[in-house]
Amino acid sequence: MYKHILLAVDGSENSVRAAKEAVKIASENSLIEMVYVGDFEKAKTEVLHAVSSESLLLERKRKVALVEEVLRVAGSNFKLTILHGTPGPIIVKYANEKQVDLVIIGSRGLNTLQEMVLGSVSHKVMKNVHCPALIVK
Repeated sequence: MYKHILLAVDGSENSVRAAKEAVKIASENSLIEMVYVGDFEKAKTEVLHAVSSESLLLERKRKVALVEEVLRVAGSNFKLTILHGTPGPIIVKYANEKQVDLVIIGSRGLNTLQEMVLGSVSHKVMKNVHCPALIVK
């Protein structure tokens, strides 16, 4: 049984699929912690276009609203944590520090060449967390 599940979310359809798998795996005693990382490279643009820090927070919450709805409808115990930095290393650091029991992350579906050149967040997380990890396609 997994008591603390870290669900990495970015607002994509892959995050929604990952949330559906998290619901299947979680028990009634599990906490699903949605972790959204404000990517430094994208955050500059977000901050420039935001009217205030409150509007920026609301925009980030809007991005994960579909994932939150999946968890709410399923009756899951969940919370949202917003972090800042480069997603792969930040998710790994947070998961290892919090000693989560399982990490679930969606895959963007990069082809082999793209993954070799660019690397993927899910691949970086999978290689470096100290707990089981599930990549959802």
